[in-house]
Amino acid sequence: MKFSKMHGLGNDFLIFEEDGKTDWHTIAKKVCARRVGVGADGIMVVASSDVADIRMIIINADGSEAEMCGNGIRCFAKYVYENDIVSKTDMTVETLAGIIKPKLTLQNGKVSGITVDMGKPSFERADIPMSGSGSSFDVPIDVDGLKVIVSALLMGVPHAVVLVDDIETTDTAVIGPKLEEHELFPQKINVNFMQVLDRDNVKVKTFERGAGFTLACGTGSCAVVAALYKKGVINSKATVHLEVGELVIEVLDDDTVLMSGSAEPVYTAQLQ
Repeated sequence: MKFSKMHGLGNDFLIFEEDGKTDWHTIAKKVCARRVGVGADGIMVVASSDVADIRMIIINADGSEAEMCGNGIRCFAKYVYENDIVSKTDMTVETLAGIIKPKLTLQNGKVSGITVDMGKPSFERADIPMSGSGSSFDVPIDVDGLKVIVSALLMGVPHAVVLVDDIETTDTAVIGPKLEEHELFPQKINVNFMQVLDRDNVKVKTFERGAGFTLACGTGSCAVVAALYKKGVINSKATVHLEVGELVIEVLDDDTVLMSGSAEPVYTAQLQ
């Protein structure tokens, strides 16, 4: 079984092509294990679509299926273009979060950058989903006796964002998994810790639902900028600083969120 490994700012994926017979959920749990498998945050499967140019199936390292992934879709778009599966530089990709529209920038026939229309965020509790009533913003949550102020939104997938003074000194290893499984979030949630550097720059660390801490999260970066812009803390276009690189996120006048960044191949191999 041939596959390719790619990463978007350190958020790594194994890309397979649908064969109509493989149990991809089982494969994901086996191959994503970093010590006894290949190692990745998840797998993506290239499949045909009746409503878009191509369909992306994405499965987390624990075998759960995700609606969408911002870093993943940049890798996916680069893969299908450079492997002659989709010939368009403005393509449509079917996902469980709807039709996503990556736009490719080319240099010498290769994809050098990808801008993705990530759609509009929802701050409605029912959409996230988030139990209870009232605003999804600035909700105090008790985490083992520690009061954490959380805002939540749907950015293709559910995200909680936590504003901190200093990411490096915040006990993210304790707070992240506790919030992911908090009773407020019946389908669990991705947790993003955010530190505002200035009105144009934000530092982010993400505990990803079903995968744990990742080096980067595209939908999380979009969620952070959308939330902070709605609060009036940052400008509509900001650079998100992640462990191994940066994403540029822009909120348009109609609330549509654009994400721009890179995607890099690592290797192609074959499972025995």
